[in-house]
Amino acid sequence: MELEFSEDQQELRSTVRAFLERECPMTLVRSVVEKGGPADELWTQMVDLGWPALTIGEDQGGLGLGFVELAVLAEELGRVIAPGPFVATVTQFVPVVRHTGTGEQQQRFLGAVAAGELTGALAIAGDVVASANDGSWTLSGTVRHVLDGDRANEVVVVATVGDRRQAFVVPGDQVQAQPTRTLDRSRHLATVTLDGVRVDDDRALTPDEDALDRAVEEATAALAIEIVGTCQSIFDVALAYSKERHQFGVPIGSFQAIKHKFADMLVALERARATAYFAAATIAEEDDRRTLAVAMAKAAAGDAQRLIAQEGIQTMGGIGYTWEHDMHLYVKRAKASDALFGTSSEHRARVARILGL
Repeated sequence: MELEFSEDQQELRSTVRAFLERECPMTLVRSVVEKGGPADELWTQMVDLGWPALTIGEDQGGLGLGFVELAVLAEELGRVIAPGPFVATVTQFVPVVRHTGTGEQQQRFLGAVAAGELTGALAIAGDVVASANDGSWTLSGTVRHVLDGDRANEVVVVATVGDRRQAFVVPGDQVQAQPTRTLDRSRHLATVTLDGVRVDDDRALTPDEDALDRAVEEATAALAIEIVGTCQSIFDVALAYSKERHQFGVPIGSFQAIKHKFADMLVALERARATAYFAAATIAEEDDRRTLAVAMAKAAAGDAQRLIAQEGIQTMGGIGYTWEHDMHLYVKRAKASDALFGTSSEHRARVARILGL
């Protein structure tokens, strides 16, 4: 397994970081948080750069790159807590359609994503039930905490059909989406309700539960590496403050107790990063360890955010709690992301089950 970044991947990171530092400043994030508006211009620029097409096959109009490249991009998005539909569309909607869609469905939906004409969302872990009709399906139920569930053009809804799960692509304007006020207001979460929504057979994805699980693993791993990026920013902000804040005539960063805090934070951060990129590599190479690796990555990311958020704010003292400082925005993103697609404790339990403990 290749565990070193290639020159192309390093160049991708440098290019993405330079773009986001220039086009996604904290003023943009604060505008979304305080006004609740979209980040349309940022998304348009991402489309122009071909980012939505990153992991979509060339035969559907995409770039055909792998999951490691997506992980690199996701980490950089996490560093700047970028708003917009990228995560919901590219790391959640796209994998499900790619893994469980027919060739025609992939061309129809993924081609539109690659062209920047479609945004998507994934509604999973709800109580939606689907029943077959003559040439169509009827879906009823509710799914909470759907990222961009109130804004996406298309929503992949995972429903129960008898004793199995199956995914359906539902037009966004056919679901009832109620925005949810959450801790992290830089993102849009919604409760999605389907009250007898009818979708045609050509919107029913292949009933392959293993393929669906693989798609969800990709979404989970992408979220884990995004959390790592956000934790890196929390670490950097706190470190910079510890060098500037003086007490007793010296920087507080020179105190042994503060050094110990940063040492612990760095260990947690690097552990989460290494685990997340190992998971990315297992996905990219279709390694049999991918299910275990993804669960470990999400658990490690959750552990990292818990420690780094706490110590980062404590290091900064009272200013870390103020609205005017950016620290709380990073902390809220990390905390909210930990709750999506399973918390660290839930994934740690999954690791135990996989290992037979």
